[in-house]
Amino acid sequence: MGAFEKIGKKVISFHEIVGEMLVLLGQTLYSFREAPRNIQSIFTQMAIIGYETLPIASVMAFFVGMVLALQTGGELQKYGTQTIIGGIVGLSMVRELGPVMTSFLVAGRVGSAMAAEIGVMTVYEEIDALRTLDINPVRYLAMPRLIACLICVPALVVYADVVGIIGGALISHLHPKIFISYSTYYDSMKTALKLNEVGAGLFKSTVFGAIIALVACYTGFKTSGGARGIAQSTTRAVVLSFMLILVADYFLTRILL
Repeated sequence: MGAFEKIGKKVISFHEIVGEMLVLLGQTLYSFREAPRNIQSIFTQMAIIGYETLPIASVMAFFVGMVLALQTGGELQKYGTQTIIGGIVGLSMVRELGPVMTSFLVAGRVGSAMAAEIGVMTVYEEIDALRTLDINPVRYLAMPRLIACLICVPALVVYADVVGIIGGALISHLHPKIFISYSTYYDSMKTALKLNEVGAGLFKSTVFGAIIALVACYTGFKTSGGARGIAQSTTRAVVLSFMLILVADYFLTRILL
């Protein structure tokens, strides 16, 4: 009975978390009507999420593209089909690696910071102070972050896709065991990469951006227990974001195939 009780508590706790996150999502979406009054906050979050993430996103995408070209090119060269490497790198970056890796990067870099910032405000009763001043914490804190993530994560994914494809082209041309021309690489990519593939990647990245913002704000609002609780919320936000991104990626891939 003890084992069943523990399982039951976990199931109930899971459904409570899902319900609370859906409520927070509904409240945040309802607050979108106040977005024009919070333009400055939205732009501030966009700078943090987008502009400040560009350097590390560039390094990540460039080397992912090069590694992908190096791994696949070496195998394709054995069969004399290395000319299709452009299509493989392009599809891999646009469909999966670009959206997932970039979302992981944003969740680790920005999502954790969001959870920590809101967690500090919750622990030190600044959230209660906002309510006392008749300021809705969801509108003031969650709404600008969600809008910024919905805009910046897809933009970062497009940027990462382009940088990764450039990295793949560079290694495909310069590596002696692969060596294909840039025009061959481009033609292969143009043949394989369709507009609907790009749209699917952007749709995925939009969903992933919403997950990052929602999880970070939820864990921040639920923080308790001082400095230890803030650290736990930060870790929980990153882990939960990673898990939900992977789960969402599976279901979105099935739907969009």
